[in-house]
Amino acid sequence: MMMYLTKVSLWDVVKKQLRFKLKSYRGMFTSLMMLQIIGILFSLGGEGGGGGGSDTFSYDANYYSGNFILAFMMIWDFISAIVVTTQAYRYDDYSFVANRLSSHLSNILFLGWASVIGGVTFVLASQSLKLAFIFQKDREFIESQPMTVLQMAEGLAATILYLFLFTALGYLVGMLVQKNKAFMVIIPALLFGSMFINVFLASESTLVIDIGQIFVKETSFLLFLVKVLLTSALAYGIAACWISNSLEVRK
Repeated sequence: MMMYLTKVSLWDVVKKQLRFKLKSYRGMFTSLMMLQIIGILFSLGGEGGGGGGSDTFSYDANYYSGNFILAFMMIWDFISAIVVTTQAYRYDDYSFVANRLSSHLSNILFLGWASVIGGVTFVLASQSLKLAFIFQKDREFIESQPMTVLQMAEGLAATILYLFLFTALGYLVGMLVQKNKAFMVIIPALLFGSMFINVFLASESTLVIDIGQIFVKETSFLLFLVKVLLTSALAYGIAACWISNSLEVRK
């Protein structure tokens, strides 16, 4: 009797793990929709405005955008990436003939897909916000900033990249916490500590804001793309190669 051994490729394992995670982690996308609804409700209050007038007339102006929605989505992506690194989720990968590399690759692909879903739904949520404002507010003048197809495409791509960057940071933080629970205290202490120090020094900038400006103030989309991809690759690489290798293997 002849026996044949089937060699399973890495990509085949990654695809199976990815399909499993897309089916199993549907609850994450449900929470995404809920956060978008909350973001829309917050956005209806406006982000600022002004007014003026004279003896014969008066006016007031309010500004609305989808920044609240995007902020909630960034938080969602960051937390989702941390959740994926938890022990319970990592043990799910042992249902397959897999290794750490395939597990990390499937996680990155899953979080990348989540970023794409987040970017597309953000565009839809922003349009829903605009419609909700039009039907809710009784105003004679409503001005909307027109956008070309290219601008909309770049905006969608930038949103997806921002979300993917936050998944990379969340994945790194999650793996650090899995390596040592002390990071659950150290990381928030560093973030909030830098903010309090800058408040006492009456400074408008913090370490987080200064780092964020590297991406926010970039006017070239190509350079922005390179910065996000390099930073994400570095964060994922440290999490996957350096931290993951020092974690205990399931017995």
